[in-house]
Amino acid sequence: MSTLYDIKLKISYRYEYPAAAGRSLLRIMPLNLPDQQLISGAVSCDPPSDFRRDSTDFFGNRTTELAHDRSLSRITFRFDGRVRRSADLVSFDLSRGLSAIRQETDAIRSIDPTSPHHFLGPSERVTPGAEISDFARDTVRSDMSTLAAVQAISHALHGTMTFDPESTEVSTNPLDAFRKRRGVCQDFTHIMIAALRAVDIPAGYVSGFIRTIPPEGKERLEGADAMHAWVRAWCGADAGWVQIDPTNDMMAGNDHVIVAIGRDYADVSPVKGSMRAFGRQTTRHEVDMVSVSPAPAP
Repeated sequence: MSTLYDIKLKISYRYEYPAAAGRSLLRIMPLNLPDQQLISGAVSCDPPSDFRRDSTDFFGNRTTELAHDRSLSRITFRFDGRVRRSADLVSFDLSRGLSAIRQETDAIRSIDPTSPHHFLGPSERVTPGAEISDFARDTVRSDMSTLAAVQAISHALHGTMTFDPESTEVSTNPLDAFRKRRGVCQDFTHIMIAALRAVDIPAGYVSGFIRTIPPEGKERLEGADAMHAWVRAWCGADAGWVQIDPTNDMMAGNDHVIVAIGRDYADVSPVKGSMRAFGRQTTRHEVDMVSVSPAPAP
């Protein structure tokens, strides 16, 4: 069963003093995948850029490079589009035992973008730490399947952490958030990636959108007010990659629309760039992801 969404994203910046020039790299266009179809979509900015190039990065994420060569006191980036999501939740556990996952990873010879090898070692925003590693090892058992271990860590982390938008910033280290036991979806995701890697499960970061208005009778999901984040974990050659949302302790499915994948937030940040400016800046994120009913057949 598929779900059709109309999605609007607006990311706005205002500068205390006009910026002389700026360069931006955006990752805000959803991916086309076997279980996700980008029916229509456009990335735009206001004021219009002096240069633009659309491309893809190593992991296949859609990127938009923009340059402004004039004074700016504000800038707004937008995505508007329609996406059909048809993700089947995991119904059978095809993963091997957790004790065998490292052997399965070592047997993979490819280092293409889908290879689990990219998602096992330290990355820019996720490095090994004893406290998170101990938490992971205390949560799983060696006789668990790899998928069961992934779900156990998500459940334990969700029970340990409190969702609190005021407790952390985009630059917060995962260990600092873990010690506070508070954070947002980015923190939940980075902590879980570190925990999974500590028990030899390759894990990466997914950025995207989550349904902002829940179906009738269901609770609103955490993280719906801005771009969301969750985890992808490699559960072996037979099970492949699975996606799980530790902020809401659920497998990612039709409520989740994928924008970008990477090793951590540094690979998928929606806006990255530089600006010749001084003084303070303010930013505002607005997301609207509304299901269109009924969804046309694929």
